[in-house]
Amino acid sequence: MNVKKMFSNTKSRTLLLSALLVGAVPAMNVVLADLSATKYPDGETYKPTPVPDRIILNWKGDTATTQAVTWRTDVSVATPQAQIAVAEDGPAFKSKAITVNAESSSEVNGNQAYTSKFHTVNFEDLQPDTKYLYRVGDGANWSEWFEFTTGSDKADPFSFLYLGDAQNNIKEHWSRVIRNAYSDLPEADFIIHAGDLVNQGDSDEQWGEWHEAGGWINGMVPSIPAPGNHEYSKIVKGAEKGLSQYWRPQFALPENGPADMQENVYYTDYQGMRIISLDTNLRGADFDKQIVWLEEVLENNPNKWTVLTYHHPIFSNSPGRDNVEVRDKLLPVVEKYSVDLVLQGHDHSYARGMVSNVAEGTKAMSSKSDTVFVVSVSGPKMYDFTTKNWDDNGAKVKDSIKDTQLYQLVKVDGNKLSFEAYTATGELFDGFEINKTQTGEKQIKEIKKAN
Repeated sequence: MNVKKMFSNTKSRTLLLSALLVGAVPAMNVVLADLSATKYPDGETYKPTPVPDRIILNWKGDTATTQAVTWRTDVSVATPQAQIAVAEDGPAFKSKAITVNAESSSEVNGNQAYTSKFHTVNFEDLQPDTKYLYRVGDGANWSEWFEFTTGSDKADPFSFLYLGDAQNNIKEHWSRVIRNAYSDLPEADFIIHAGDLVNQGDSDEQWGEWHEAGGWINGMVPSIPAPGNHEYSKIVKGAEKGLSQYWRPQFALPENGPADMQENVYYTDYQGMRIISLDTNLRGADFDKQIVWLEEVLENNPNKWTVLTYHHPIFSNSPGRDNVEVRDKLLPVVEKYSVDLVLQGHDHSYARGMVSNVAEGTKAMSSKSDTVFVVSVSGPKMYDFTTKNWDDNGAKVKDSIKDTQLYQLVKVDGNKLSFEAYTATGELFDGFEINKTQTGEKQIKEIKKAN
């Protein structure tokens, strides 16, 4: 019996499989090799159209009165625009929406045959602490209406998410992490990404997966990304190594960094916190420029809290790694200005610690080495773990774990900052609080984990 020929069409194959499952026909040696699926090509899956996709919020300016949004289309779109209105409980807000024309990037051509354009609007003159609705499109093809809330112009309580490297198998393994993080903290005011958002900086399908995984979260919660070494990947077609051509078109970030480093080195002020993002891929004279700039940004910082984020850790978790230049040039500045929290990636494991001359539960010593350093990973790529680089350079690891995807929830309320690290399935792994006195001295308190 030529079973393969008998069941060569889809309907017959379905009947055969159903019969086998319910035992209606005797077991037989059926060859089903022709039932194997074929992967739909990336070049079709992520091909742009006139309909907006990859919609993401960032800030270019004042977080209380502005909001930037960027999206992607194919190159045929000639009238990119956005509409915005104060949010209401019914649909009547639409008649009150104002239209803002967008600025478009030049054509972006990564590793696929197609090209695309990114469009950006920076909404201005918004009211602080106000909920808005917006959509993007070209006048005919529109996205859905998204919602965001502007920051307060006061130092009100707020919260944010911190995610280490996503990098690999993003749709398959990272999507649940960012979604669980948001589910645990839906009131999060922004998301910090500490580099290596993708594995190959000019891979359009990997950026497609990253945006697909974040989905509508990206369109409602602003992102503060730092570039990792994989955002500097060389594209398939052989361009010179440099920051991904996708970085500036798809993110609308502050242009307050050093000359020639706008949007990869910058700072954002949010409700009493200064968040500073560095590019630790740039070394030598370029890193020296960042250090000079950083000193000025810290010296003239009016905020109670300071967070520093970048990719390559001062104290590495991974065996054989040691970012000597980053540590030698950056650590003295971090200590001098008593930076509160340093959020890093790159080493694909988790560690949290401090310079070891500060005892737990005590006030900071005169050296002001009272900064908490964290390295974390949110994607599935895992490395082995060691404390050697911490130990050899005068730091102590308080908690660590390997082979585990994590996300972090950070909450700020007046003189208290709380930090909790959760595993991908939502189990609390690590946590601490920083409490500040009126004179700015800090006490670190451990958050007890449930048994």
